[in-house]
Amino acid sequence: MLPIGPFDPEAVREFERAGWNRAAAGYETSFATASRQFVEPLLDAAAVGAGDRVLDLCCGPGFAGAAAMARCATVAGLDFSPAMLAEARTRFPAIAFDRGDAEAPPYEDESFDAVISNFGIHHVPRPALALAGAHRVLRRGRKVAFSVWAAPDENVAWKLVFDAIGRFGDPRASSAPPPGGGFATQADCLRALDDAGFSNAGARLIRGTWHHQDGAALLSALQAGTARMAALIDAQYAGAMEAIVAGVDAAAAPWRDGDGIAVPIACIVAAGIRP
Repeated sequence: MLPIGPFDPEAVREFERAGWNRAAAGYETSFATASRQFVEPLLDAAAVGAGDRVLDLCCGPGFAGAAAMARCATVAGLDFSPAMLAEARTRFPAIAFDRGDAEAPPYEDESFDAVISNFGIHHVPRPALALAGAHRVLRRGRKVAFSVWAAPDENVAWKLVFDAIGRFGDPRASSAPPPGGGFATQADCLRALDDAGFSNAGARLIRGTWHHQDGAALLSALQAGTARMAALIDAQYAGAMEAIVAGVDAAAAPWRDGDGIAVPIACIVAAGIRP
């Protein structure tokens, strides 16, 4: 059952931290096969280039920061998950990764040329505070950019899972606390940027394809490499999972190819300038 009561940011923070600590070791081979597809458009939206100092906010295992470093930028990464930071430091020792809170980034005012967040901002208990923090640490005239997953109607991989759980399982089974902020549409992203004081805000839908052997593999990737989706799948009654997997497989038939299923996914990349 979903919890009832006032919004508790600390409950969200602890849930997310525990989920990402658990997901860290398997993230690269599970969920990163989806999320890394959108790193370059994110860097483009933030106008990341050679010589820039870049903050990778909610950096996870550091893939977005590493892509910025490949553009000859200097990068700092910030995350609240010790396990994710351990993965990042092992993979990318040339990047300075710091443990800290995205709602209060521990950096000097106007100390970065770009702030990026690759599918991280919507996991922060209070995204408005994270965007305010990004505004503070950005130099004037420079850009913040973040990516969030599009709504299930645009994001077939998510829709397959939600629909199958709705038919054969219990969509309310997860005990995860409600998230602190939603970014289901481009308008949501633009509003958040405007509220944080950014100008010239823009948001666009970007599409990709997520390859899996079958519906079971899709569900396994979400279980291994996410926090909130994993909690929903893990909470399903064991006897329902066979039907849920079969439901995902049947609904994925239009995207079946010789190697399995090539499922459409989509995200929103939003950006704004600090005036």
